[in-house]
Amino acid sequence: EVQLQASGGGSVQTGGSLRLSCAASGFTFEDYGIGWFRQTPGNEREGVSCIRTRDAITFYRDQVKGRFTISSEKAKNTVYLQMNDLKPEDTAVYYCAAAPSYSECVTITRWGYQGMQYWGKGTQVTVSS
Repeated sequence: EVQLQASGGGSVQTGGSLRLSCAASGFTFEDYGIGWFRQTPGNEREGVSCIRTRDAITFYRDQVKGRFTISSEKAKNTVYLQMNDLKPEDTAVYYCAAAPSYSECVTITRWGYQGMQYWGKGTQVTVSS
């Protein structure tokens, strides 16, 4: 059974940090592009970042570049999203998802969210001013 389990959300003040984790199971982790997405009420889900776990190639949307870092720990089939210098506009439910390839993950992350093959349940991140 394929599972993606996101955790690590919480409430912080502006400028604070959080690290999200995405534990994957049931598929060959290294064959997929793993991405982070986020969604606020009334808005469509948007892409944040992708990683090719085989060689740690990464992609970031401009909104988070320089503040967020995606990484992976292959032995644990886990992808992380280190979020620093958080802003109120980062408040959202964060989801991790898997695409059949890194290139597909990047394309989907740039333009929306539809097309990712597997999704996990979200974790809430709240940044207060």
